[in-house]
Amino acid sequence: MDNGEIESADEEMPSHSGQKYRPVFAHEKSSIQMTSMESGPSSEVQLKKILIASPSETVSNVIEGTSHGHDEPNDTRRESKLELFGFDSLVNILGLKSMTGEQVPTPSSPRNGGEDISITIGLPKVASPKLGTMMGVFVPCLQNILGIIYYIRFSWIVGMSGIGEALLLVAFCGSCTFLTGISLSAIATNGAMKGGGPYYLIGRALGPEVGVSIGLCFFLGNAVAGSMYVLGAVETFLDAVPNAGFFRESVMVVSNSTATNGTTTEVITTVSTPSLHDLQVYGVIVTILLCFIVFGGVKIINRVAPAILIPVLVSIFCIFIGIFSAPRSNASSGITGLRAQTFRDNWSPAYQRTTNAGIPDPEGSIYWNFNALVGLFFPAVTGIMAGSNRSASLKDTQRSIPVGTLAATLTTSFLYLISVLLFGALATRDELLTNRLLTAEVAWPLPAIIYVGIILSTLGAALQSLTGAPRLLAAIANDDILPVLKYFKVTEGGEPHLATLFTALICIGCVIIGNLDLITPTITMFFLLCYAGVNLSCFLLDLLDAPSWRPRWKFHHWSLSLLGASLCIVIMFLISWSFTVVSLALAGLIYYYVSIKGKAGDWGDGFKSAYFQLALRSLRSLGANQVHPKNWYPIPLIFCRPWGKLPENVPCHPKLADFANCMKKKGRGMSIFLSIIDGDYHELAEDAKTACRELSTYIDYKRCEGVAEIIVAPTMSDGFRGVIQTMGLGNLKPNIVVMRYPEIWRRENLTEIPSTFVSIINDCIIANKAVVIVKGLDEWPGEYQKQYGTIDLYWIVKDGGLMLLLSQLLLTKESFESCKIQVFCIAEEDTEAEELKADVKKFLYDLRLQAEVIVITMKSWEAQIEGGVQQDDSMEAFTSAQRRIAAYLAEMKETARKQGTPLMASGKQVVVNEQQVDKFLYTTLKLNSTILRYSRMAAVVLVSLPPPPLNHPSYFYMEYMDLLVENVPRMLIVRGYRRDVVTLFT
Repeated sequence: MDNGEIESADEEMPSHSGQKYRPVFAHEKSSIQMTSMESGPSSEVQLKKILIASPSETVSNVIEGTSHGHDEPNDTRRESKLELFGFDSLVNILGLKSMTGEQVPTPSSPRNGGEDISITIGLPKVASPKLGTMMGVFVPCLQNILGIIYYIRFSWIVGMSGIGEALLLVAFCGSCTFLTGISLSAIATNGAMKGGGPYYLIGRALGPEVGVSIGLCFFLGNAVAGSMYVLGAVETFLDAVPNAGFFRESVMVVSNSTATNGTTTEVITTVSTPSLHDLQVYGVIVTILLCFIVFGGVKIINRVAPAILIPVLVSIFCIFIGIFSAPRSNASSGITGLRAQTFRDNWSPAYQRTTNAGIPDPEGSIYWNFNALVGLFFPAVTGIMAGSNRSASLKDTQRSIPVGTLAATLTTSFLYLISVLLFGALATRDELLTNRLLTAEVAWPLPAIIYVGIILSTLGAALQSLTGAPRLLAAIANDDILPVLKYFKVTEGGEPHLATLFTALICIGCVIIGNLDLITPTITMFFLLCYAGVNLSCFLLDLLDAPSWRPRWKFHHWSLSLLGASLCIVIMFLISWSFTVVSLALAGLIYYYVSIKGKAGDWGDGFKSAYFQLALRSLRSLGANQVHPKNWYPIPLIFCRPWGKLPENVPCHPKLADFANCMKKKGRGMSIFLSIIDGDYHELAEDAKTACRELSTYIDYKRCEGVAEIIVAPTMSDGFRGVIQTMGLGNLKPNIVVMRYPEIWRRENLTEIPSTFVSIINDCIIANKAVVIVKGLDEWPGEYQKQYGTIDLYWIVKDGGLMLLLSQLLLTKESFESCKIQVFCIAEEDTEAEELKADVKKFLYDLRLQAEVIVITMKSWEAQIEGGVQQDDSMEAFTSAQRRIAAYLAEMKETARKQGTPLMASGKQVVVNEQQVDKFLYTTLKLNSTILRYSRMAAVVLVSLPPPPLNHPSYFYMEYMDLLVENVPRMLIVRGYRRDVVTLFT
């Protein structure tokens, strides 16, 4: 195709989401260069018109507009064959990439012929080379596992524990790492991995708090391990070149030997060991030099690391040749060669006291046993995480990590088991215990090979520790969970210089300690804690078996992970219970700090799945049967803003959240905060999602345990009717509807409120939901506003004990704890008063409720008519209500006469019995007068909610309710739901 010229778009093409694409011209920075992938001299770079979506556009939108030839009209567009579904074939690739979190470049339509198009923005990026299983996982793991312990401590361990227990020791520690490798393989093959290695795996499986706490401990373990490798290299160097030391230290060793005549003779030998001060001086110098290399960049380390492994393998090969060719002429007298007698002599253990340097001494400060040897040897099997730490550099993580990690674990375990047998048959026990570099002495042809191998392997391992630990710390910091780590953040592809400096300081501090045998147990604890976290992660994910748990590595089972985690914990306590307690306490403190100060992060961890499974199991066990009163909990449905308006940034009345907390005992229970948006769901769906997020944030701010729900419905009544029927599952449906009393309806002339208010109450009655209406919500006390006086209950109708229970819940709150409860009962005749009082007091006593009982006699309706209505503060409100009802009724009759229809109100036919209306007004007047007479100074008044009379206009019911609450500053109007919420029985 000939070179096309840049074309301009005269019109904008609409997208599927209502947004628009805009044309991009050649002079703009966002222009995209498309290069044909076909070879040949005819291949040329062509600039075409590219339509770029707005940043919020998804990859599923059709991107069209590229012309197919120079002779094609400008406004011709290729129609997508999948236009009906709202996407084209590009979604198959780009949609999958967006799921993995990759940066998806702006797509372009293919040219004629369907050839692939190279899409790059700016200059093309050169892809970094990817590593395979051998160089990416197996070699790093092998290099980290084979180290200083094998060279300068393994033969000593065989001599101390004997061949039998040494085999048990290797099998015990090797089983722990092998089981951890199986768990690691399962988690690593369950999806793509990012930076952070085991921290990333544990955090995404057990949550950010556990991930950060174990990740920081693993970081400390790697930092301290660097000092161990440095000390091992320095100790080897000083043993090889004793004159290089500034200080000399001689240790007198007392050993027992048996003569041929059966008498025991004491042989005193002098062994020279490196000075502690020499280890400190050289260790600090080497650490500083390694830090300079690390600051130089990771590329140098990745090039040097594979080359370092070659001398290590050569040195091990030379050790095995020397073992089979021993004893040689210049060998020590204790090296007997492979002898059966030596094997038998070294089979049993010989635990004893030694100096800090490991030299046998009856007065030594350290006594060795199997538990102590576990702590000394376990670092020799660590390093299995080296492959997972390089996940970003692997071609195929889901194949390389399991194969490479387990192959390295099995290879090194087999090497250790063979070495136990060979070392046990090679030299006498005294030689094994006193010759610190037995491997160098038996190596063929020269000991120098072993010295070079030890130094290079330990320095390489130290370099890996000083490289991996800072990146682990940077990965934790980049997740932005712990604000205190913000200084260690790095940009993508950047070097963690500050984290490297911090790691170096930790390493230097451990080097100054200078004692290798004291450092290794500390490393062991941190590594074991990390391995236990990996095993527990796999155990939890495997046991829950969520739909997203689909690892490619099939050779795993939750029992193996549980066994691996148990082995880790057992090994920790075998080594040192004090170190175990300290390490667990440190992890616990970090966990507690992260849970308080850390930022919330939802990684879809296993605990969330466990909570979900537990909730489902609990829901099934609860069933749909009626809850026993002893197990009844209030689940309030809080109607956030049904009447009037709140400020734009306040999604719920602040006092409603305070009242919701008052309905819970010690915070136990769940609240559902509901808000209804009037309108069309298709138009307001996004607004509803935004409002739900705002409401959830506000609930968290008010420290009220609950969930937010936003409903879009044509009217408030329709929305509430749908919610009351469908919300909740089984017995976890809301059982109490809480809302504010609409005090503003008359003041602001909101004529639609009465019908909505009555409709909601009727819906609650039909749906068998309890109702609590709060009058005087603006004056409701806050959490720390102390209230005095009484909590007065006007217990008029049977409500299952809900009013009594609410009063007791109020007493559990700090604001009402100084109040006392008074229960007012209404008796029709004076002769019933004493009997009713005795019955109520007995009932309250059986319910374990402390309350004073007051019985008020209310005359029957006929007697009240004869005696006339008492003149008090409520009469003015009563007279006004009568006038308004009369005027409203006259208007209804006039409208019905003109239209020739029956009496109608709110679109429904009503029947008005004027005598019954007066009866309701007088009843509410009498009750309001009684409340004002006895409870004017009460902290809060609770009264039974009268149901809306059938066939009465909603306006009339609002007048009844207004008269009931007149001049009462703070009132709860309560209606039960035909179920007992309290019980007399234990």
